[in-house]
Amino acid sequence: MAMSTAIGTTLEQIAADPRVTIRRPGEPNLQGSAVVYWMQRAQRGTDNPALEIAIAAANAIGKPLVVFFQLVAGVRGANLRHYRFVVDGLGDIADDLARRRIGFVLRHDPDHGLLRFCHAIEPAMVVSDENPLRAAERARVTMASNLRVPFWTVDADVIVPSRLLVKEQYAARTIRPRIHAQLHRFLQPIRQQQPRFPWVPPKSLHTLRPGPEMLDGFPIDRTVAPVAGIPAGSGAARRALQRFVSDRLTGYATQRNRPEFDGTSRLSPYLHFGHIGPDAVALAVRDAAAPAADRDAFLEELIIRRELGVNFVRFNPYYDRLASAEPWAVRTLAAHRDDPRPHRYSPRQLEQAETHDPLWNAAQRQMVATGWMHGYLRMYWAKKILEWSESAAAAYAIAVELNDRYELDGRDPNGYAGIAWAIAGKHDRAWGPERPIYGTVRYMSYASTSRKFDSATYIARFGKSDDPSLPAAARKGKRRPTTR
Repeated sequence: MAMSTAIGTTLEQIAADPRVTIRRPGEPNLQGSAVVYWMQRAQRGTDNPALEIAIAAANAIGKPLVVFFQLVAGVRGANLRHYRFVVDGLGDIADDLARRRIGFVLRHDPDHGLLRFCHAIEPAMVVSDENPLRAAERARVTMASNLRVPFWTVDADVIVPSRLLVKEQYAARTIRPRIHAQLHRFLQPIRQQQPRFPWVPPKSLHTLRPGPEMLDGFPIDRTVAPVAGIPAGSGAARRALQRFVSDRLTGYATQRNRPEFDGTSRLSPYLHFGHIGPDAVALAVRDAAAPAADRDAFLEELIIRRELGVNFVRFNPYYDRLASAEPWAVRTLAAHRDDPRPHRYSPRQLEQAETHDPLWNAAQRQMVATGWMHGYLRMYWAKKILEWSESAAAAYAIAVELNDRYELDGRDPNGYAGIAWAIAGKHDRAWGPERPIYGTVRYMSYASTSRKFDSATYIARFGKSDDPSLPAAARKGKRRPTTR
């Protein structure tokens, strides 16, 4: 069946969206049964630019839309903590898609992958979402070479499409004007479309039901337990956003760097897994009744800093190792490689929070126990790993390993950018005076960091009450349960 000029023109208009990357060009298979949206990073059934592009393409060629989600085993750094969060969020996806008459097919890796699914249903074309991480990009390249229909990907994880920035940006000050110049164009409510044709699955089609039983016997690392208190899914993400905007956004500019308070949004796990999109978060904050200073402080972190991290991972192939550093940082760290380390700890000692530093130990314990660490302490945490490791390269590797293993938002561009900033001076500048081990990489000390907030309260909350390294105020304090 030949494609009409009208269909071709409409598809060209859809593909002209700057969020779209055409991975495999060509005309859709008009004999195909449906358009397939291969959902990966953007794990949500609403406010999803990739899903809306897929709906528009399906409507243009007169086909239903089906969303395909594959639970992949063996993701580097992922364990039961992360897989359970993903699985617990699938029910919301299924419900949101069902309300929109969109099909949802859920399968296990490796027996039922996308190519096998496409072979079974013969799609008209395939749409997916972008992910700049190395393994995810390889999967998209592989898929583009194996599919026999058009394959598009959509940048659904940022507000300003990352490819428009063209290259790696040096710092927030260089990316900020480029993003602000585009915000009026892209920071808009995502228009929800209705599919014109409902998906009717073949009776023989195999699909799993969302639920924790999906993980029974699934070959994953089970040594890190799921966390309580951070419910997964789009519904939980929207409720967390509403609570933050109503209860904690006012005062954010002054409270966000106080780890003893529950002053941050705690949205990073939801953003990482795509249970909520940055567009929805930014619009809710932008239009809130909170003071402008608080809204501006949050939007700077959500948009400028977060998209700087995505830019770093997209354009720097060494994002998870020391080689990602700027030349000045490589030189200064190399010059101080052989400096004496007054304290040296093995990776296991660090993992077990067995250092002389009670603040660092409390931060490590918070991450292990709750799957989350306050952003201000993440900087201090990584810098001390540099100070206590045999080399900057070893410190970088340890920080990545611990971050990815225990943080719910591990394996994320922002996590890698944060480690690169703390250990390798990424997105920063040289600082004086030159110090042992750090050289001219920015330094943080226990004394100066502790003075900036009520560290005794934080340490009492996450430290061991019988730890002799705790300050007296923390040993006497009553440990309080984690606030979510």
